[in-house]
Amino acid sequence: METVLNSHRSLSSHDIQAKLQSGESLAKINSQQQDLYAIDLSKADLTSANFAYTTLTNANLRAANLTEANLEGADLRGVDLTGANLTNVNLTGAHLYRADLRGANLTNANLTDAKLKVAIYDRETVFPEGFRYKSSGAVGPDANLTGAYLNTAYLRGVDLSNARLIGAYLSGADLTGANLTNASLSGANLQKAFLTGACLRDARLGGAELKGADLRAADLTGADLSHLQNIAGADFSLVKGLSQSDRAHLASFPAQELSTWNSYTRRNTKDSLGLT
Repeated sequence: METVLNSHRSLSSHDIQAKLQSGESLAKINSQQQDLYAIDLSKADLTSANFAYTTLTNANLRAANLTEANLEGADLRGVDLTGANLTNVNLTGAHLYRADLRGANLTNANLTDAKLKVAIYDRETVFPEGFRYKSSGAVGPDANLTGAYLNTAYLRGVDLSNARLIGAYLSGADLTGANLTNASLSGANLQKAFLTGACLRDARLGGAELKGADLRAADLTGADLSHLQNIAGADFSLVKGLSQSDRAHLASFPAQELSTWNSYTRRNTKDSLGLT
């Protein structure tokens, strides 16, 4: 007896392939939180499909119609030479909030009214010619994220080199191992942010808020640390590149701030700086 697929449940790769073979429509399908690695959906009509938090790494979506599709948190990375193929795809009005587009090929894609806030890209991502991705709300190198709300964002290992994050809200954000080389972070709120092992070479942190931030093993070579607002509970253990003048500047903060414990690392700021 033929199996009837429940339209309300999340469809697996096998279910989708079965629909394709039978000629059924894929419009409005629900395939959230599924593993669709390297699936071939080229030229498919996926209008209003739900692929939220689905793995579409190395998927072939060439010329597919993803108008109004939900791709929130979807993994659309290209992780090998084949890459995630999104050439000529129609993403009109699609929701790409927090989607991972690193290494994806979006040549000639239609991104009209697509929502790209906090979508992640890198220098390997290919955007359509003329698309203003740097000011789209997406997160990546050279992005303009001035005043952006990125509280608790998961940005581990993300390339934010040369990004403008002036006055950005990054409290609780996970920036472990992130590349923030030459980033503008003046006046940014980095309270309780995780910056463990992050590269902050030549970053501009003037006026930033570092209360409770985890900066263990971060690279601060050449970083501007002038006029920091608060370093109470910030952990600088094993940081690289702090000059003697930087340490003297940090040591000049009020004793109350220097003696504040970091609730995560269980170390106070003074001890993390090796101050006696």
